Amino acid sequence: MWDTSKDYRLRVAEKAVDLFIRTAGGANLKGIWNKRKSMNTAREMIPEIQTLYYSYMEPEDMAKSSQIKDLKEKVSEITQALGGEGWQTEFLKLVHKEEKEKLGEAISKIKFCLNTISSIDKRLLLGAVDDPIVGIDIRKGEVVSIGKHPNADNLLVCNVNIGDRAATVVTNDMTVKEGNNVGVSLLPPTNFMGVTSEGMFLGMGGSVLKDVEGEIGQLPHGFPLDALNTTRSLVEEFLK
Repeated sequence: MWDTSKDYRLRVAEKAVDLFIRTAGGANLKGIWNKRKSMNTAREMIPEIQTLYYSYMEPEDMAKSSQIKDLKEKVSEITQALGGEGWQTEFLKLVHKEEKEKLGEAISKIKFCLNTISSIDKRLLLGAVDDPIVGIDIRKGEVVSIGKHPNADNLLVCNVNIGDRAATVVTNDMTVKEGNNVGVSLLPPTNFMGVTSEGMFLGMGGSVLKDVEGEIGQLPHGFPLDALNTTRSLVEEFLK
């Protein structure tokens, strides 16, 4: 019997919903959006997740459960309440330049929350895995463009194609190049001296893995498992 009360996918999902409520409630989101609908729908997710905590269903069965279906539908409802597809672009249009850094960080956190919930069924289908890494998405990506960090000479800002969207990743590996095939852990966003990183590259010994195998946007393979150690630690830290 699978102990659902300790499943990292459910634990991260609940924490992500809490992050959404705190972020959306406190962010300066200007424009036309339904704040009450967004917040109430997010709060309705918590009982769904808690029901799964005590279900003792196998992960594959949870993935097909009514609760997971409802959670994914609520993500769609929140997206519409925020303004529909492309909601983040509309919010960014309405703020002054000096406000964009703070708003960009908030938007990245909201995206992390919604993406984490919407893809939970795929991670549950990985089966009975007692490992923090299943709590978040890890995807193969392709580095599309690279720029110098505006406030740090030892950091690069990378635009990465992860399949259904682009992600911004800040790295201290100055050897990363356009076209590199990388593994990206989509962790809770972190602000690095004014630039928000939506995740981190898989790597070892201070160097990014630049030729991971697999399909763009899917779980990568063919890399040393030790490359996941930092991701494990950061997921555990998020859960604290």
